[in-house]
This record gives sequence, structure tokens and C-alpha cells, in this order.
Amino acid sequence: MKVGVLASGTGTNLQAILDRVHGREGVDVVAVASDQPSAKALKRARSAGVPTAVFAQNEYAARADRDRAMAEWLAERGVELVVLAGYMRLLSPEFLERFPQRVINVHPALLPAFPGLDAVDQALAYGVKVFGATIHFVDEGVDSGAIIFQRGVELADATSADEVMAAIRPIEHELLCRAILAISRGAVSGDPDHPRRVVVRDRA
Repeated sequence: MKVGVLASGTGTNLQAILDRVHGREGVDVVAVASDQPSAKALKRARSAGVPTAVFAQNEYAARADRDRAMAEWLAERGVELVVLAGYMRLLSPEFLERFPQRVINVHPALLPAFPGLDAVDQALAYGVKVFGATIHFVDEGVDSGAIIFQRGVELADATSADEVMAAIRPIEHELLCRAILAISRGAVSGDPDHPRRVVVRDRA
């Protein structure tokens, strides 16, 4: 399965994918794109020999134009699964139609709680005691797609986003890689009786 990764920042989730999934069980990362020319994720991809591209919003008249160009670039490389690994832009409906049920995202909260930007800060402000990470399919909403994996961690005394992320990041890495492998094995499907429920038959 050919994987394309979109990332806006440092690319720690991308690095986990490159280290744990890339080149294994028929999974290959064949493209990494970013909306930020200076994103460290691009450097990580180039170090691994993965083709990269930048699709900065200010180079396009509209979001749809940017997403159309990005989708075309990914499709040209045969991408079968698009992974949002810290990609900080919403994707257009047209982009999602190019990869139906083939776009997944990692989110640093236990959805449906605290969607959108600054999820950890939202959770801290709310005073929660359990934080976590979610891997989900991407739909046209904001972090509203069907959930593939989730895991929480109790941090009753956490006071800073850095502290929370230090605990969540390993969970993100593990669950994201697990989801990619499960999808590649054909082990992830919908439940016809429950439209929002995702069934994962692979427990590896």
C-alpha cells in the first residue's frame, strides 16, 4: 500500500511512520507534502529518500485550488492512503472525494471532546483528568470522522500542554502506525448497522 503523508510541523508522527511502518508488510511512504516550506517534516522525508512537495496556501487563489494540485500530486505517485500527521489545514470536499475513506488523521484528544486547534489547551482549560489520542477517518467536518483507535492516559496533575504532549505523543505514534498497518491488511471496515462505528479485525 502506497502512503502519502501531509504534515505542517516537526514531523514526529511522520518519523514514527518512517521508522516503524515504511518498507514493511508492503507499506511504502511514497510522498510527503506540507503547507509550510520550512516544516521539519520535509527534512525528515528527504533524509529517508521520500519525495516531497510544498503546497503553500498563498500560492493559490483558493483552498480548493491548492487541494486539487496536492491531490493530483499524490495521485500521480499512486497514493492509496493519505495520513494527516500534524497537518494544520482543513481539506476540501473535492480532495476527500479523490481518496474516499482513505484519509486518516491523528488528534491529541479523546474525540468527540476537544476537536479543532489547541486541543490539549482546551482540555487543560476544562480541567480534565484523562487526556488521550484519537486516530480517525477524515470527513468534511472538523475532527468529526469515524474513530479507528483511541487511548487515554490519566494525568490528574497536569498543568501544561508540553507535559500532556510528552505523555500523549508515544500513544499517537503507536496508534497511528497500528492503524496504517491494519488498513493495509484490509482489517478496517465499517459496520453496516452503525454508520459511525469502525470495526478493526486486526489486533496485531
